[in-house]
Amino acid sequence: MYFDTHAHLNFPVFAKNRDKLIEECLRKDFWMLNVGTNLFTSKKAIEIARNYDEGIYASVGLHPINFDTGLSRMKIDESEAVEEENPFESEFDYEAYKKIASDEKVVAIGEIGLDYYWKPKTKIKLEKFKEAQNILFRQQVKLAKELDLPIIIHCRMAHNDLLEILAYLSTIYGSKFRGVIHCFTGNWEQAKTYMAMGFHIGFNGIIFKFNQEDIIKKISLDKVLIETDCPYLLPPKYQKKINDPMGVKYIAEEIAKIKNIGLKEVADQTTQSGKALFGVAG
Repeated sequence: MYFDTHAHLNFPVFAKNRDKLIEECLRKDFWMLNVGTNLFTSKKAIEIARNYDEGIYASVGLHPINFDTGLSRMKIDESEAVEEENPFESEFDYEAYKKIASDEKVVAIGEIGLDYYWKPKTKIKLEKFKEAQNILFRQQVKLAKELDLPIIIHCRMAHNDLLEILAYLSTIYGSKFRGVIHCFTGNWEQAKTYMAMGFHIGFNGIIFKFNQEDIIKKISLDKVLIETDCPYLLPPKYQKKINDPMGVKYIAEEIAKIKNIGLKEVADQTTQSGKALFGVAG
């Protein structure tokens, strides 16, 4: 069994073949957690999960690139957003997210975090942009703490700021975090700090683009989660046009190769860790 702990079958790009794909995944023992990026995709993740007794779960959250600060905005393929009136939200509706996060199929808050890739160029606007993301992130951590749910963190080009914010929040909440640093691209020192805070480290197809071999060798397998981030980050050996949860096997194979251990050991341990973190049985 494999557990893809970060998928996006809730995205419109999968609308035409979603049911058939999910049935194939479950038949082949691939479980998945579909991750929300705004209210629309969060609700869709829940809707999908409700159709299955086990194997399909949901998380809800407002992704930093779907947060319209008025300062910078990610370019989104309009063909993927065809079902959404507007993929961006100008504010975080705490009560709306709290309401949907109370659904029994929701096992995490995410994905949330910081993203400095699409950012303003002037210093003043950049400072305001970063502060807006900081506030958004802290609001969603608060929600996770209130509902006692783990968090799924997205971080791109912002690890130092994220670690600083988390260190501050740890003094407020007085306990370690539960969650995962999704699509990890940081260095070993940062990975160690995240793990000391209580986080797992998530690896996906980015490992075929960024050299993460040294980190994968050093990290204890019980702190590793595997994911696809599908439809993105298609593994080179996966002969499909877009990624899907079954592509997680190629991530497991690469980790097994790097750590010089068996594929089954990677699949079993990461599945066990994912189930434990997100509180799912089966």
